[in-house]
Amino acid sequence: MKLHQLKINFTSALKDVHHQEEIVSFFYMLCDFFLKYSRFQTSLNKDITISKAHISSFEMATERLKAQEPIQYILGETEFYGLTFKLTKDTLIPRPETEELVDWILSNESFHQVPCRILDIGTGSGCIAVAVAKSLPVASVSAIDISQEALEIATANALENEVLVAFHKKDILKVTNLKQTYDVIISNPPYVRELEKTAMSSNVLEYEPASALFVTNEDPLVFYRKIAQLALESLSPEGWLYFEINEYLATEMSILLAQLGFMKIEIKKDFRAVPRMIKCQKI
Repeated sequence: MKLHQLKINFTSALKDVHHQEEIVSFFYMLCDFFLKYSRFQTSLNKDITISKAHISSFEMATERLKAQEPIQYILGETEFYGLTFKLTKDTLIPRPETEELVDWILSNESFHQVPCRILDIGTGSGCIAVAVAKSLPVASVSAIDISQEALEIATANALENEVLVAFHKKDILKVTNLKQTYDVIISNPPYVRELEKTAMSSNVLEYEPASALFVTNEDPLVFYRKIAQLALESLSPEGWLYFEINEYLATEMSILLAQLGFMKIEIKKDFRAVPRMIKCQKI
């Protein structure tokens, strides 16, 4: 089978499930992954004959995409902040909004000027911790997560991206103190309320780890409250706390942090113009 015919078959199989732009993007991603062809090479080599093994790989990927499995899980990796991260279904797929959070953190010039101690709570694939460590080579970066499976992936991602991150298994809701002092604490904890499930796509609901996504309707700020309380004790003077947040709870987050005594509270909108992150300082 020629490559151009493979593309025709792929597009036809997915046309009732995905948008045309998505299908084209998926095809080029799979060509890059399986054939090691860039987008340009794929267009240039449309008449090349594809091996049976590669045809089988494309057919397998096609069936998984028809079931709306995220392409990142099919490939077993994704790109975040210019780095490649391994993924499994034990880890959330890193979002562009989280890249913006990392960018916001790194925009603070003081973090580049002196060595600082940084903690990422709920690290998942390790994307925040690894990206920050890569950009701040003199920083001491630690990360914690409740999932041993996620920590194994995060450890592999740190090794793959040649950074040193100290990973620890902890249930943050059961931690009484962090035992160390940090200059920066970062967290992208579960923040999607159960009532918001109806607005979410099936590829998220059926494939991504629910424990990393959802909180109860009754206490949606449970992780934020706990982490902020721990940060009050463990942040150094003038230390910073950064969160990714639920866009519908930005005001409640600001009030919570103010009530706990944090200062310089700032909410930042993401590229979709919704409030997606917040930072504050311990004075």
